[in-house]
Amino acid sequence: MRVADTKLFAIVLWRVLLPAWALAGAPCVFGQTNGALHNFFRRQIGLGEDQIAAIGRGAAVARVLSSERPAEMVIFGAVFIHAEPQAYVRFAFDFERLRRLPAYHGVNRVSEPPSLRDFEGFVLEPGDLKDLRSCRPGKCSIQLPAEAMRELQTAVDWSDENAAAARINRRLQTLAFDVLQRYRAEGNTALGTYRDSAQPFDVNRELRTLLGRAEVLPVYIPELTRYLLEYPNASLPRLDSTFYWEKVSFGLKPTLRLNHAAAFHFEGPRGAAEVVAVKQLYASHYFQLALEITECIPARDAAGKPGFHLISLRGSTQQGLTGWKGAILRRIIAGRTRSAQEKALLEIKRMLEAGHAGRQDVSATTVSQDDGRPAGRSGGRGASL
Repeated sequence: MRVADTKLFAIVLWRVLLPAWALAGAPCVFGQTNGALHNFFRRQIGLGEDQIAAIGRGAAVARVLSSERPAEMVIFGAVFIHAEPQAYVRFAFDFERLRRLPAYHGVNRVSEPPSLRDFEGFVLEPGDLKDLRSCRPGKCSIQLPAEAMRELQTAVDWSDENAAAARINRRLQTLAFDVLQRYRAEGNTALGTYRDSAQPFDVNRELRTLLGRAEVLPVYIPELTRYLLEYPNASLPRLDSTFYWEKVSFGLKPTLRLNHAAAFHFEGPRGAAEVVAVKQLYASHYFQLALEITECIPARDAAGKPGFHLISLRGSTQQGLTGWKGAILRRIIAGRTRSAQEKALLEIKRMLEAGHAGRQDVSATTVSQDDGRPAGRSGGRGASL
């Protein structure tokens, strides 16, 4: 694993998001050639006219943004959805839905206050357990702080594999619980340093490098930067946050991840937007650092129908993408990731629009049954996604 210089990533991340926030609530129509949203896609992201037109027709478009550092991967995605922006916030926090997805081997929302029982199922794969036995700082297939690596290795009797696996997983759950508790109390300084490769990766330092560049931008952006950097000593108005862990396959080894998710309602001079941010606290493989920010910007499509643009930016630093072999692997991963992002956006669009249509049907039925009297808030909204 190599320490990535995240300066470019930070500049790209915040310059991409800034125009989106500035557009919050603006009625953007793709037919307006000189419209602000068109300029955003064209100038900030580098989309072609055909791609911009495709978004206007309801297609999902994803693009791997250029980077000077091979370990960085920044994925932009956009799709127009005929639904309320709040529907995506409900969708993003629907962990029962995640459990049903084929790529997920496990997921759980951490309770408030957190409990060690929340981490049942947070376990390593058999191959990871085998690798852990021979792990050394600087040479390990599992991302772990050096002190955790030593602790897991010395805490068990390796002569009994089943007993060793059970004890290691129990200890891993305790370590994850402790990391979360320290993070809740101390913030990013609790995230430690990975030493699974020759180049140690200080998560807190790299996140500060990643987000610290945003202070040169206008007033709205530093509020989010400050929250992500200074948690728990910073807050945002109308904020909902939670913690969850997941065990998910990205095409290779199943990976354990612990995340901090936050959703807040943003008020801008032209209107409002819903924003969801997910910051990775730990990953057992691949991702040294990961941050995803999704914005739901109210708008109308080319036909004038209301909905919102879902604009997503996912950034990460990953191991194994340097050197000539890494360059080949990066091209493969970039292509697959872009394709997967477009498919994911279309699936989100399908589910949210189906839910929106269902709520409209419920509302119409309720009005009919009430002899034309308008339905109340709960009747008109229907069930949450």
